[in-house]
Amino acid sequence: MVIVRSLVWFVLGIAGGFVAAHLVNKDPRGQELFAQLDSRIGEFTDRMSDAYHEQETRLSRLIDDAKDAAGTAVDTPADAAGDAAAAVRTTVSPSD
Repeated sequence: MVIVRSLVWFVLGIAGGFVAAHLVNKDPRGQELFAQLDSRIGEFTDRMSDAYHEQETRLSRLIDDAKDAAGTAVDTPADAAGDAAAAVRTTVSPSD
């Protein structure tokens, strides 16, 4: 029962907000207010988008650096093992 009552008040609040916004938009001052609000929201979303893309670029570079470091870490022991195997073969092989 309480949830239904809360839901009804929520829906009435949304409907009242739309009616109030419609009435405010009819007035030239209200239109100016909404234009400023729209401009500020646009600036905010642009800044958020720029920050997101900047962070995405940073993380992409970090991941690429980690991949390079991991590749180097794998290649170095493999090269060392190959060198050691070659040294053992040279040492063990019979001389003419």
